[in-house]
Amino acid sequence: MKVKTLIEDTSCGDLWEREHGLSLYLETERHRLLFDTGQSALFLTNAARMELDISQIDTVVISHGHYDHGGGLPAFLQRNRTARAYLNEKALEPHFSRQEDGDMRFIGLDETLKENIQIQFVEKVLNIDEELTIFSGVTGREFFSEANSVLLERDGSQYKEDEFLHEQNLIVREPDGKQILVTGCSHNGIVNIIEHFIELEGQAPDVVIGGFHLMEPRSGKPVPAEQIEAIAERLLSYRGETGKTRYYTCHCTGTEAFEMLKMKMGRRIAYLSSGMELDL
Repeated sequence: MKVKTLIEDTSCGDLWEREHGLSLYLETERHRLLFDTGQSALFLTNAARMELDISQIDTVVISHGHYDHGGGLPAFLQRNRTARAYLNEKALEPHFSRQEDGDMRFIGLDETLKENIQIQFVEKVLNIDEELTIFSGVTGREFFSEANSVLLERDGSQYKEDEFLHEQNLIVREPDGKQILVTGCSHNGIVNIIEHFIELEGQAPDVVIGGFHLMEPRSGKPVPAEQIEAIAERLLSYRGETGKTRYYTCHCTGTEAFEMLKMKMGRRIAYLSSGMELDL
């Protein structure tokens, strides 16, 4: 599988645009797939520089209902009128971030997207075909990130902590038996998501790609070091069909937290920036 990082908070050179958000292009045997779209149309600029034909993308998966992962979806749908876009059924509900002054900032998606005929809403598990599966319904709360505490959802006129029922993840199955897990922000916790993956697939993934949400969104500071170290130890314990699980992280993991993970995990983990490409 080929992976191209279309947008991320950092870039691997001056040629590549960056913004707070995530967008990945995945090319499998059967699909040309977009996983998240960043917060704007900026991912399209990097796609053009990579000579990607946006009209050839057949599948879009939006990981959850936050602007920095699905804000660019309207721009994509204007350029591509045939791809199927998969959102969790709760992704267009209102989501907010509590600011330092107590104000509530809307961080959700454009709810008019529900009128677009290209969008298909997903409940808990959807098998697109033998190669791709989307799943949500992660309920474990081990190593639940403190960085989630300012992220809220609205229930009537009241605000409450987000349960992240709108977050979904992608499984890609390769012909050689390799299984790849792709996440957006891992608000439900990367360990809990992997454990849910194991429940579904019977083994750990061979590769994990995505953000781990170990950075406080307002300050940019990492969650406590002891939590990061404990997560690193657990990630090191996983093995897939082809050997020890490898990790490619980015975005909301934060560069400080990544460096802490790297100290523990060594070559098992790497960081993805705008413009980077992988051939798995």
